[in-house]
Amino acid sequence: MTSSPTPGLARFNTLVDAEAQAELHEVCASSAWGSKLLAQRPYATTDALFAASDAAMAELTAADLEEAMAGHPPIGRPKPGDPTSAREQRGMAGASEELKAELLELNLAYQDKFGHVFLICATGATGEQMRDAVKVRIENTAEAEREIARGELVKINRIRLTRLAEGE
Repeated sequence: MTSSPTPGLARFNTLVDAEAQAELHEVCASSAWGSKLLAQRPYATTDALFAASDAAMAELTAADLEEAMAGHPPIGRPKPGDPTSAREQRGMAGASEELKAELLELNLAYQDKFGHVFLICATGATGEQMRDAVKVRIENTAEAEREIARGELVKINRIRLTRLAEGE
């Protein structure tokens, strides 16, 4: 079934390349991912945009993934003034100081082991769920964790692309 693009997607399809690239960078910090999505415009549907995003994410090298992950603040510490990271990490808003401190400690241990922030699709997750995920995932190998992080980026990108396509 073919349907027309949503108003936000139609707007995105008609942006000049530099503006579209900037919007894609807000979704995902990987320049390789953004370039692949930019090259495939226009998108007929949000599903077509998702398919292109998922395919581009699957093709990212380890260095591209590092670039994508570097665009995300640690869980429990959203970027000041960044409504996207604050919204996505809302589950930490009511967390106790003890939970925040525990998550900070776990984040630092994770970062020491893997060399990048702990990445999880935090939308809808509680602080406890995120803490428990770090505890489990810190036991992974670097290779396994890189692929889990890739999957989390796919989820995050879809949420952010939905907002872009809906014109938010």
